[in-house]
Amino acid sequence: MDYIIIAGQTLLAIVAVIVLARLNGLRSFSKMSSFDFALTVAAGSVLATMMTSAETPWPGLVALTVLFAARYVISAARRHWMWAQKLTDNKPLMLYYEGELLEDNLTIARVTRADLRAKLREANAISEGCVRAVVMEATGDVSVLHGETLDPDLLKGVSWGRAAPPAALREQLKGH
Repeated sequence: MDYIIIAGQTLLAIVAVIVLARLNGLRSFSKMSSFDFALTVAAGSVLATMMTSAETPWPGLVALTVLFAARYVISAARRHWMWAQKLTDNKPLMLYYEGELLEDNLTIARVTRADLRAKLREANAISEGCVRAVVMEATGDVSVLHGETLDPDLLKGVSWGRAAPPAALREQLKGH
């Protein structure tokens, strides 16, 4: 009998997630900010508990609804007020720029040189010479920017940690 209850609760949980995700929009399971990632993990945990518990599913449904509602409200607040964005998001961190490895920032991010080399390979960088910048994003993802030139606008909002951006780049960023 427990298996039938668990199967029913699993179906109910799946339907609830589909409905909540449709109501909440495309960002429902994104990992665009650290807040998004945390809520996605929390929703997964609630969902797993709902599916495997022989208890009533209602507390889980309430928790999922609150998580999705919180994502909606906080996402709206982040769009309208900079303080909300600063409160909920980590800043991306520059790890490498134009041939210079920013060792202090690797330490801040707890990234090793081997980790960085692996990310360069993953991004199909054929040499460090073609890499313009490596940024650890707010979500923990690592972005490798490579090619001929780098648009300074892509670096707007990126923290340089203990390093300072080159003077020429600082001037370009002021204009953006």
